[in-house]
Amino acid sequence: MSEPKDARRVTTHVLQEMKAQGQPIAMLTAYDFSLASLVDAAGIDVILVGDSASNVMAGHETTLPITLDQMIYHASSVVRGCHRALIVVDLPFGTYQGNSKGALNSAIRIMKESGAHAVKLEGGREVIGSIERILTAGIPVMGHLGLTPQSIYKFGTYVVRAKEEAEAQRLREDAKLLEQAGCFAIVLEKIPAALAAEVARSVSIPVIGIGAGGGVDGQVLVLHDMLGINKAFNPRFLRRYADLHGVITGAVGRYLNDVRSRDFPSADEQY
Repeated sequence: MSEPKDARRVTTHVLQEMKAQGQPIAMLTAYDFSLASLVDAAGIDVILVGDSASNVMAGHETTLPITLDQMIYHASSVVRGCHRALIVVDLPFGTYQGNSKGALNSAIRIMKESGAHAVKLEGGREVIGSIERILTAGIPVMGHLGLTPQSIYKFGTYVVRAKEEAEAQRLREDAKLLEQAGCFAIVLEKIPAALAAEVARSVSIPVIGIGAGGGVDGQVLVLHDMLGINKAFNPRFLRRYADLHGVITGAVGRYLNDVRSRDFPSADEQY
């Protein structure tokens, strides 16, 4: 059911209220004006302009190649299509790691040039300096722990993270550090459900999961995955809500046949 058009704009404060009231937060990715408009009108709370655009929009194997300019382009397109959702933009690989001044400059560019509402970056204690520097400019920051795709060559695999106690304890500590630094929310990706639920209970800020079970404060999925546009990606945590792969290829096939048979355009479809 769609939200009324006069529904209030979602802010970081609204997300905090939702956690306090036990109301689950719904978050999806979007990368362009048309689909972002549909997602926003459907009432989604948070739209993430993810660096997953590198995969689903540009066809790269990883998220690493996408640039800051490209993220700003996608974010600007999404912002123009939205009136309600909180819009969060991923800082791409190489724009914040090990350089807090560079991180601040990157975040400022995203906010000024796209009109988005917040940024997201991956990592814990190793990026606290960048998070704190960005926050000095009044820019809201969402953290991201667990499986961090920008570090895929470090991990060497997309398997579940923090299954061993040492890594789990580091994640617990990093979540606390992100909260203390001033992050307004944290994404936990592909970690054991029990650990994710424990972290969500231990911090006062919203925790949004992807492959992290149902004990967190909200969920996020990649739009192209949950709509069934991308058929090659089949993790356990993904639920497909449509088969747009079949719908689109079927429609294109029918169009092709109608053009070849000269059925399209008909007399009623010309001037």
